[in-house]
Amino acid sequence: MTITESTAARTGVWFVGARGSVATTAVAGCAAVTAGLHPPTGMVTETPPFAAAGLPALSTLVFGGHDTASCPLPKRAEELTAAGVLPHGLPAAVGAELAAADEEIRPGGPQAGDTRDDDELIAAFAEDIAGFRRRTGVARVVVVNVSSTEPQPGPDDPRLPASSLYAAAAVRAGCGYVNFTPSTGLRTAALTDAASAGGLPHAGRDGKTGQTLLRAVLAPMFVQRALTVRAWSGTNLLGGGDGAALADPAAAAAKNAGKERVLADTLGAAPEGEVHIDDVPALGDWKTAWDHIAFDGFLGSRMILQTIWQGCDSALAAPLVLDLARLVARAHELGLSGPLPELGFYFKDPDSGPAGLSEQFEILLAFADRLKETR
Repeated sequence: MTITESTAARTGVWFVGARGSVATTAVAGCAAVTAGLHPPTGMVTETPPFAAAGLPALSTLVFGGHDTASCPLPKRAEELTAAGVLPHGLPAAVGAELAAADEEIRPGGPQAGDTRDDDELIAAFAEDIAGFRRRTGVARVVVVNVSSTEPQPGPDDPRLPASSLYAAAAVRAGCGYVNFTPSTGLRTAALTDAASAGGLPHAGRDGKTGQTLLRAVLAPMFVQRALTVRAWSGTNLLGGGDGAALADPAAAAAKNAGKERVLADTLGAAPEGEVHIDDVPALGDWKTAWDHIAFDGFLGSRMILQTIWQGCDSALAAPLVLDLARLVARAHELGLSGPLPELGFYFKDPDSGPAGLSEQFEILLAFADRLKETR
């Protein structure tokens, strides 16, 4: 198969959390870029090093997914426009694409009153994905988890967390998998082994979009300049669905683990300080992240660096989600299986590899060269 033939095939992208802000922005953004209404700002896979990597073209992506929410994608896009996330006029301009994706969204779960056990839910979710593949005629499907963060399960929990039910369904349906959230997903021994045995590639966990992206850039600077970090504290103010989900201390702890891991991996040990997440509903989909870094200079001189990151998480995440869906689809096409540590550039908690962003980027570029091979 040649690269030209590869890009002509259609690829399915199945979102877990398909009516959320990130998925809605990704679907609308993909349609807007395909139509030439907006440039692919923020999409690394649209830069020159990836031009000949055989990635599925944006115009060939077909969207569907699971969600427990009922708000249709066109309406959700209008809400995001009112919040300043999407540009005015875009929901109308790509209304047909949003409606087509919404028709392929199926009810998620488990919901209150659902008496099905884990295996029954996994089977139902897997059949939803298989039905999507049959109806759309796509060559393959990549399942991407962009749902709200869930607490980490306890060792004695009798059932799999929802994210792992969806991950298991992805494996059963023969799909590549991306976990853009801090939730458990595929990170159980049984599911990871099943994905590898099935020849399925997977990547994640927890997309790196804002505060942790900046930490991955700054932390290596202190190491390389032999400056001792004494403390690193942070605060996140955010609203929307993520803010509400992270108001749960257990969910916030799952989210913060990735932020702290970047510092520990880069600096050699976790410095003093914590990250606090505050739900501010009035902020909607916008987030402010503040970091306070105390470090020592020559002869013990005490210094401080403070950073403020203000941005829209959905707009930051959507291009990365499209990147990852394309990269994992191409890896699946080439027969690559198991974890893809080369995609650590995108994650707070990659499967392995360095924590510094520049090193991760070089590894990603090498992976792009590998994808240029044909079979």
